[in-house]
Amino acid sequence: MKAVVMAGGEGTRLRPMTANQPKPLLPLVNRPIMEHVLRLLKRHGFGETVVTVQFLAALIRNYFGDGEELGMSLSYATEEVPLGTAGSVKNAEEALRDDRFLVISGDALTDIDLTDMVRFHEENDALVTIGLKRVPNPLEFGIIIVDDAGRVQRFLEKPTWGQVFSDTVNTGIYVMEPEVLEHVAEGEPVDWSGDVFPKLLAEGARLFGYVADCYWEDVGTHESYLKAQADMLSGQVGIDLDGFEMSPGVWVAEGAEVDAEAVLKGPLYIGDYAKVEAGVELREFTVLGSNVVVKEGAFLHRAIVHDNVFVAPSTNLRGCVVGKNTDIMAGARVEEGAVIGDECVIEAEAYVSSGVKVYPFKTIEAGAVVNTSVIWESRGQRNLFGPRGISGLVNVEITPELAVRLASAYATTLKKGTTVVTGRDVSRAARTLKRAVNSALTASAINVQDLEATPLTVARFETGREDSVGGIYIRTTLGDPQGVDILFLDADGADLSQGAQRKLERVFGRQEYRRAFPGEIAELTYPPRVVETYTRDLLRRVDIRGVREAGLKIVLDCAGGVASLVLPNLLGKVGVEVLTRNAGLDEANPTETLAERMRDLERLGELVSSSRAAFGVRFDPVGERISLVDENGELVGDDRALLVMLDLVAAERRGGKVALPVTTTRVAEQVCRFHGVQVEWTSTSQDVLTKAAAQPSVVFAGDGRGGFLMPEFSGTVDGIAAFVRLVGLVARTRLTLSQIDRRIPDAHLLRRSVPTPWAAKGSVMRRVVEAAGNRTLDTTDGVRVVEGDGRWVLVLPDPAEAVTHLWAEGPDADAAQALLAEWAAVVERAGS
Repeated sequence: MKAVVMAGGEGTRLRPMTANQPKPLLPLVNRPIMEHVLRLLKRHGFGETVVTVQFLAALIRNYFGDGEELGMSLSYATEEVPLGTAGSVKNAEEALRDDRFLVISGDALTDIDLTDMVRFHEENDALVTIGLKRVPNPLEFGIIIVDDAGRVQRFLEKPTWGQVFSDTVNTGIYVMEPEVLEHVAEGEPVDWSGDVFPKLLAEGARLFGYVADCYWEDVGTHESYLKAQADMLSGQVGIDLDGFEMSPGVWVAEGAEVDAEAVLKGPLYIGDYAKVEAGVELREFTVLGSNVVVKEGAFLHRAIVHDNVFVAPSTNLRGCVVGKNTDIMAGARVEEGAVIGDECVIEAEAYVSSGVKVYPFKTIEAGAVVNTSVIWESRGQRNLFGPRGISGLVNVEITPELAVRLASAYATTLKKGTTVVTGRDVSRAARTLKRAVNSALTASAINVQDLEATPLTVARFETGREDSVGGIYIRTTLGDPQGVDILFLDADGADLSQGAQRKLERVFGRQEYRRAFPGEIAELTYPPRVVETYTRDLLRRVDIRGVREAGLKIVLDCAGGVASLVLPNLLGKVGVEVLTRNAGLDEANPTETLAERMRDLERLGELVSSSRAAFGVRFDPVGERISLVDENGELVGDDRALLVMLDLVAAERRGGKVALPVTTTRVAEQVCRFHGVQVEWTSTSQDVLTKAAAQPSVVFAGDGRGGFLMPEFSGTVDGIAAFVRLVGLVARTRLTLSQIDRRIPDAHLLRRSVPTPWAAKGSVMRRVVEAAGNRTLDTTDGVRVVEGDGRWVLVLPDPAEAVTHLWAEGPDADAAQALLAEWAAVVERAGS
């Protein structure tokens, strides 16, 4: 039986370590990752192995040769272009067509029992057996659910937290029958989990999952690279370390010289012919490569030092990686999370700050302080993007320097000479950051149309026009005057998709920004009459028939934000009597706290009631979302406002579909059913809701947080368009908001958030699925468990916080509360 080792990946997330060598050759305790994989294969009798190579293929072939030194027979299948996980194996079909074979990744560390996995495959007469492992954080892997017999039930490749329904993930280790290759197209990029396996599953093929009780670590990030070394040193992996154990946990390889006056606190590893002088202190989880010299007074803790590195006296290395052939000179400090590439020089007294990456062949001058930050996966920054774009404290986490790098990364993902729209709210911080963004974009050969201070809705509208390919909008974080959000928009004016966000994150993390030649520096323009164009198109597309005849009086609150830049031009053409408050732009207070918002809504209600207005509307500071007050001055909560708008639109359209997030009360289904409208449930992600609203049959969408999408005008959330649509609907209905609200059934939907450690999120979702038993499950976003009597609970991990959110709905408040308490207890037990 043959094995296939996939060794074609670039390992871009591990740069600069992989800037000039392929990921399978990265050393783990002084052996390449792939060598550990090959030794595992040999232990289980896989002597004949095919290695698929693509990126820097010659380096892998030269290092391992024909496998004689390992006592194996190696051959190579080279891809001219990347073919994906399945395409690369198909490329080696000539050597695999005679018998079943095993596929394993050449860049993951594991001690899986391959013999037992093959036995499992044979006993189940499987076409494919997939090696599975339970992990704390399944986001970067493919999730697979199997039944009690091990048969595969469902796949989901690289989910968001909202899609996580288990912590059992695909390890990329497969036992396959040769006929599976008939399902892989030749010479095309094809993926096992994304393309082949789902198709086979749909056809009823015998796919099984082997849940392995083993060690497995996908060495894909700097964090996992350090973790794998620590796990090897602490004995968590079933592998052999070269050398002998000089004292408990202190491993010393052949020819190494360690002075008796050196302080060694294991577990740690000292490589072949390394030299450690007196007065050196090596602490836990330090690894020294071959021929490393560490001079007196040096201190190393959790440091991974590759081959042929010189570490001068009085240096300090903590939690970092130092590439081969690098010199660390006297008194230099390299802090936690920093990565120094191959053949660098860190001169005397230089300071390399936490998280800094130094690419190969660079020199850091003596006494220099290098603190340019890059992404480091701490808890607070697991992903660059959060629910509000890229967010942080002004001039602390979000600085002009960061804005320049972000804009440069965004520009690098676009073609030279294209146009991007930029805009901001009224704050001075947003103005400062937007100027930095504009300069970075034009320096990267991207033309900029600067809308200056403008509602986010107008910026989305202008971005969605034909001559722009994207946009950047900067606003103060809602409810936090010290925070700022940077939103990146696609060519339609919507938030970037998950895939586009990951692409931008990769460019940002590598810091490989494109710069324009002097003759390519792009233009910065200020387009005229943008508000007039927005207003004209809005009134042309949104139905306002009957408004003038109805003689409506409305009270508006602009919250001191940029909506007031559009409303004067708009209201005169709509034909309503309007009382406006907070219409001035307030640079000093660009957002409001929750208490201030509730105070202003109460004041708005008083004005609506005393003036006998039809209703009141309060815009958020960027004009994206609205809050409603009925004719009695009573606040209409966001959940009820969504039902009111839904009822009005559905009653008028009498057909089509509406898009709503799964967190919406199922009373919405009753409303839609009454009016002959269908509901399409979506995830809570803004870009997914926007994509659903773009379908031709969708007549309305809302997010339940005051955000409404009017597809006849725009495919994005637009508070100003929602206001105009509401005016027309109320005018033609001749009903008040309270009358409309009263004809809609009461909803009993409750919400709770349960603190959940990051490491427990995957297991929490698995426990929820297990606890559901035979109940109906919906995994559109998170896991929704539906009881036989219609009650339901939704369990959804937060993508940015260490919490899990729960929603529960029942026929009355007590039933909803009991259901919420029951499942909150399940989550708490699983997360403890």
